[in-house]
Amino acid sequence: MSLIDEFDYPLQEQPVIRIKSLGFAYPDGEFHIRVPQLDVAASEKLAITGPAGSGKTTLLNLLAGILTPTEGGITVDRESLASQGETARRHLRITTIGLVSQDLALLDYLSVMDNILLPYRLSRVLTLDSGVRTRAEALAKGMGLGPKLARSTLDLCYGEKRCIGICRALLPKPRLILADDPMAGLDPQGRSHVLSLMMRSAEVYGATVVASTHDHELLDRFDRAVDCSEFGSGGCE
Repeated sequence: MSLIDEFDYPLQEQPVIRIKSLGFAYPDGEFHIRVPQLDVAASEKLAITGPAGSGKTTLLNLLAGILTPTEGGITVDRESLASQGETARRHLRITTIGLVSQDLALLDYLSVMDNILLPYRLSRVLTLDSGVRTRAEALAKGMGLGPKLARSTLDLCYGEKRCIGICRALLPKPRLILADDPMAGLDPQGRSHVLSLMMRSAEVYGATVVASTHDHELLDRFDRAVDCSEFGSGGCE
């Protein structure tokens, strides 16, 4: 039985994310995070806030199954991460979760289009076909990258590179977008622009968004915000 069954939610009301009595601590440090309960509904846009060291990245890595809790549980799209092995969690990340990391992980020797398609080149779980290419072009156009698909990423500004990461995350049509400070390094206008593009694209594909941010001026663009400093202590990003 998965944790989501134990919580006795009607099927149509089951959240995309459900955290119950979550605890996590790094083995070689003092940092720990405890989340008594947190639900994130389908298509909701949730901001994770808090000062540096409050655990925003840690919480996102737990939601992605990159880290595993030391106690309690997390369900994502009705899958209990605690009961899955690394292979199953990796499969869930590929098929259900779109990750937008602070590390852009772009390959300068590839074109913009090939960088967007890269997960389909690297994973046997994903199948690259004409439909995927058409969707990649549509995403790129929506992000303002349409005329630049054949260009190297070396020719792009930082904000455009951020948009490539968002296109890449949205391409497999994930149920959930986990974005680790996707506006980092941008000026105020750039942060607003990139966030608008990400939110609009997520709405088109019906994705739930959980994004960490330091910019409180952008919080009105989310449905709600959770302060991670209420959960973590000890100093860890």
